[in-house]
Amino acid sequence: MGVIDTRRSVYFVAPYKVEVRTEPLSEPKDGEVLVETLLSAISPGTEMLIYRGQFPSDTMIDASIPALVGDFQYPLKYGYSTVGRVIDFGPGVSHDWQEQLVFAFQPHETHFVAPSDRLIRIPETISADDAVFLPNVETAVNFLLDGQPLIGEKVVVFGQGIVGLLTTALLNAFPLGTLLTVDPMPNRRATSRTVGAEASFDPNSIDFFESLNRHLNINVSSYSGADLTFELSGNPRALDQAIAITGFNGRVIIGSWYGQKHTELNLGGAFHRSRIKLMSSQVSTVTPELSGHWSKTRRMDVAWKMLMQLQPSRFITHRMPVSEANEAYSLIDQHPDQVLQVVLTY
Repeated sequence: MGVIDTRRSVYFVAPYKVEVRTEPLSEPKDGEVLVETLLSAISPGTEMLIYRGQFPSDTMIDASIPALVGDFQYPLKYGYSTVGRVIDFGPGVSHDWQEQLVFAFQPHETHFVAPSDRLIRIPETISADDAVFLPNVETAVNFLLDGQPLIGEKVVVFGQGIVGLLTTALLNAFPLGTLLTVDPMPNRRATSRTVGAEASFDPNSIDFFESLNRHLNINVSSYSGADLTFELSGNPRALDQAIAITGFNGRVIIGSWYGQKHTELNLGGAFHRSRIKLMSSQVSTVTPELSGHWSKTRRMDVAWKMLMQLQPSRFITHRMPVSEANEAYSLIDQHPDQVLQVVLTY
């Protein structure tokens, strides 16, 4: 094959502006491989904060992902869900990497060079369309490890974007007492019911609290509120609602990253005596009491198994060529009611 010495990469250059730039590409060195990207998934949560300029500029992009070093400053490349095929390799790399389908925590770009030990081989039983959801499934697995749902519990999930839907689908495998979801988008509420939610509610409706509390108390009227609540909406106002519907000694797992968005919380009323536990949850670490026997490798193994069961490629609503990246982000920003998952193709 001919020498590939350039690539096209997606750059966030200003709020609401994305460019696809051509830039030099080095040859793979010792221990490195060259990957040709097949598709990459846009994160409608984190990437929308970057697209809208709502990220904290004094924060590192992601210290846990080598391909995402540096601070949040325009222009920048971002993305962490890429599937591609190895097309070349440098010295010291086994020949069995050739043509291997791989997953990488890598920004959106047509080609990239990376050490082979940073790539994850995709099992033959898993399609590229499903594999691109690996980070989201791993995140959902991590939420459940933090939340530790128990038999018979009443669970509510705020936010039914991709991560919320996958979390709901995993929770559906537990013998819960009640599984309810919350999202302002009708299409997401409908999809939520297909993956296991008993009912799904619009947080902007006038009777939201009345309707949700009615479902929460339907089985055990003497115990009011949810036992376990996940706030995955990306909307900080939802955290106040999540706290309000959580019962005595309940747990609220906060998986959203709000960036620079702020809101006031009503902590002066029932919350003071509620003994509710608020826990931030992010996939790069696991809760300390589990870290001794839940390694990154073990969590990833579970994520692959859950991915095979869930087959999340059914949530892909739009496939757009990388040359139309600006239009893809605009679509997610302007028409979230039409979108579940957008993937870029190459």
